[in-house]
Amino acid sequence: MTEYKIALLGFGGVNRALAQLVSEKNDAWAEELGFTLKIVGVSDIFLGSVVGKNGLDPEALVALPATKGALASFENGSAEPANETVICHSGADIVAEATFTNPVDGQPATTFCRWALEKGISIVTTNKGPVALHAAGLKKLAASTGSYFEFEGAVMSGTPVIRLAQEALAGSEITGFKGILNGTSNFILSKMQGGLDFAAALSQAQELGYAEADPTADVEGHDVRLKVVILANELLGAKLTPNDVSCEGISKITEQDIQDAAAKDSRWKLIGSAHRDADGTVTASVRPNLLPTTNALAGVTGATNAVSFETNLLGPVTVVGAGAGRIETAYALLSDIISIHKKKSKKVI
Repeated sequence: MTEYKIALLGFGGVNRALAQLVSEKNDAWAEELGFTLKIVGVSDIFLGSVVGKNGLDPEALVALPATKGALASFENGSAEPANETVICHSGADIVAEATFTNPVDGQPATTFCRWALEKGISIVTTNKGPVALHAAGLKKLAASTGSYFEFEGAVMSGTPVIRLAQEALAGSEITGFKGILNGTSNFILSKMQGGLDFAAALSQAQELGYAEADPTADVEGHDVRLKVVILANELLGAKLTPNDVSCEGISKITEQDIQDAAAKDSRWKLIGSAHRDADGTVTASVRPNLLPTTNALAGVTGATNAVSFETNLLGPVTVVGAGAGRIETAYALLSDIISIHKKKSKKVI
């Protein structure tokens, strides 16, 4: 039986949910997946840090109060974060990285990823910034040290859109995609279809925790732009940066626009898309699209995400699933660990 020692970088909703899964599912994973997880370190900018090379109690971590410096209550705990110590000196095999994303330079998460990969420690991350801006370099670094850089949760949370396209659709000749890649903006548009104006729909999204106090990244399409870059580069062989993707959000859509669309049996959706032309050029954009209700993406409502792949052999293939949520995103980290385990198992064979 394989045991992976994991360090949790960031202990907000996602990594706390991963600790919950470790607490509840480790025995089942041993039988079903062939491995278990042992948490050996946690670092969080607000809660502090702790290293426990013999294993930290996942139930105690899940029960940790969300108060500043709370990790100091653990043996060897501190009220201060200790990112480098937890990454490099906890004995971790894998670091689950779920910290703040700076969409301009991908920091500080990119540095955290580099620290781990340089030491031969694998990274599983939900962060868009390091992947959209530095994936090529981080994957090259991982290959040079025999580690792995996995990031399924960076696009559609627990819905395995990247791995599905790379594995299940291998050979289908993907030429492009169109997707609803931001649950907040889709929730707002769905509520506007139900009669709310933009401000009221946004307020409701904030009350439910879908939107931040500053919702700019969601409603102006910046979040989707990073995800489009990731998908285009990973699935279409592009080398795009966020500046290569034209971007327009939904803040200018009015109640009248929604009503006019309904009269045409259509709906507004914020669509991130990319397409590879015959000469190999990949073009990408983020903008509101008016879709007929017969379109597969038009019926996707609420905080749900969806991607429709354009393929030469199968035609359009649409994947619909959760684009947010604590447990759902924690599952994405688990799916990355499963992928690492399979790769390691093949090497052993």
